Amino acid sequence: MENYKLVLPGDLNQYGFLFGGYLLKWVDEVAWIAATLDYPGCNFVTRGMDNVEFRKSVRQGTILRFEAKLENKGTTSLRYSVNAYRGGGEKELIFSTTVTFVNINAVGEKTPLPLYPN
Repeated sequence: MENYKLVLPGDLNQYGFLFGGYLLKWVDEVAWIAATLDYPGCNFVTRGMDNVEFRKSVRQGTILRFEAKLENKGTTSLRYSVNAYRGGGEKELIFSTTVTFVNINAVGEKTPLPLYPN
């Protein structure tokens, strides 16, 4: 799955750079959308994010491109790799990680994923 985000003034710290927490939020959101599209009807919560390392700084007006891809499916969980790129034509990788989600039921207990995505 692919998605885009425009970096706005409210996303910046006092020095004019993107807050890292906003990038983490967008990465989590993009991965969650991909999981929900792949397995509609499931209730996913984020279990973890691996290797949080910001490779490049980001300024206001930058268009970020996010790519999320299913890497692994377990009994109750999914892992998505997410890459974030700066720019349109020539992609410049600024961040990458894997996000793990767990499927839960109405009372918050782990519950099996469907055998096949819908």
